[in-house]
Amino acid sequence: MNEKQARGIIEASGALLEGHFILSSGMHSDHYLQCALVLRSPAVGRKIGRAIARLWPDCRIDLVVGPALGGILVAYAVAEALKTDAIFAERENGVMTLRRGFSIAPGARVLVAEDVITTGGSALEVARLVESSGGAVVGLASIADRTGGKKLPYDLRSLMRADFPAYPPDQCPLCSAGSKAVKPGSRNIQ
Repeated sequence: MNEKQARGIIEASGALLEGHFILSSGMHSDHYLQCALVLRSPAVGRKIGRAIARLWPDCRIDLVVGPALGGILVAYAVAEALKTDAIFAERENGVMTLRRGFSIAPGARVLVAEDVITTGGSALEVARLVESSGGAVVGLASIADRTGGKKLPYDLRSLMRADFPAYPPDQCPLCSAGSKAVKPGSRNIQ
């Protein structure tokens, strides 16, 4: 799947929203990718998972881990394509943790999968959790890369780049124009 095809799937699903949004990172933007709409179809989810798995052709991956909530379905779909296991990390008292009996074997080669990466906050928290659990992070994978080219400490491979501007709340031109932001994401930002 090339970037144009990935963008077409996202747009056809109604997942590309326009307005005034608060992203999970706390940044504001006039575009939001609601990837849950893309992944509501198991057939499309499998297609996305296979496409992301193909981004890592020469890597041994023992486990795929996604941050709750957005990374759960992506991790599962990618793991299915790679014929390996998937687990997810979730926040407990504000800290990413492994719960529900999940664990990471020492030395396991782990791919961190997410729906959209903007600042990398959740994915990087999961990567640190993987390493503190004895695993080795192969890289970060996502449906969409919203980093704007920001360098992350791990190899990031995505199906598409989403170069939509994002602003700190105190520098948001939409706020300055009097628009009220909405928060469609899953993470609470204080």
